[in-house]
Amino acid sequence: MSALTLKHLRYFEALALHRHFGRAASACAITQPALSLQIKELELSIGMVLFERGGRQVRLTNFGEDFALRVRGILRSVEELEDLARASQDQLGGRLRIGVIPTIAPYLLPTLIGSLNRLNADLDIHVRETVTPRLIQELINGRLDTAIVALPVSEPSFTEVGLFSEDFVLVRPVADAELPVPDGEALRNMKLLLLEEGHCFRDQALSFCNIQPAQPWQGLEGSSLSTLVQMVGVGVGVTLLPEMAVAVETSSAAVSVARFVAPAPSRKIGMIWRKTSPLTAQLMQVCDVVTQSAASLRNDRSAASN
Repeated sequence: MSALTLKHLRYFEALALHRHFGRAASACAITQPALSLQIKELELSIGMVLFERGGRQVRLTNFGEDFALRVRGILRSVEELEDLARASQDQLGGRLRIGVIPTIAPYLLPTLIGSLNRLNADLDIHVRETVTPRLIQELINGRLDTAIVALPVSEPSFTEVGLFSEDFVLVRPVADAELPVPDGEALRNMKLLLLEEGHCFRDQALSFCNIQPAQPWQGLEGSSLSTLVQMVGVGVGVTLLPEMAVAVETSSAAVSVARFVAPAPSRKIGMIWRKTSPLTAQLMQVCDVVTQSAASLRNDRSAASN
């Protein structure tokens, strides 16, 4: 067997994750022919076929599935060695792989990334935006260093640090602006627009309406908060928004925004990472920056409303 290299293993992992040569090559910042060549070299080196090629999709062989488990463990160990070296520094530097849920990312990231870059210009920030279940799995697998999510996630292997809370507001058509603000029970009987399954914000909205997430939902669904607000603007129904999203999402829609009577629905935002991560001290620095960025957004909203 020829010597295996980390480069071979990283390219293999990318293809195993994306199951598509084009997307895997893009993720690795190389050309598709170059990726194909590396995978072929790997298969020749170990004398086994790792992928079934067919049409536009590729699949792992049975051996490839077993191989993938070992490769992830090897790459995670290498990443932990890199983390250990970074942890020896007083200040977070180098690569930071941070996950963010979609109902936070567009609103917090512009301020947060700027603040992190001012903290350390050498910080190499990689952002992954996706729903909480995927972020949890990618943290477990070592593909992320940390994630900003709605708490709790209740994963025993994670450290959870609460950072700030924010209320939800009601978004409805302009024509309904003078109507009484409904409570959760009243919303159950209205055309309530929700995010599709997989988004924690959907579950939080259902909880406010006293609807179990497991119950079939006969209402309307969208793939983003922007879609929901635009649908409200043309009179389709009503929806909920986290406060940080209001300025961005309602600026181009004919909607009105109303606050709920206390206790208003809300969520707690925080950061999570593996308890075994050697970067805990540095990630606590990031927690401080996230908290400051969120406070800056709140101050901007307050100033704009005055």
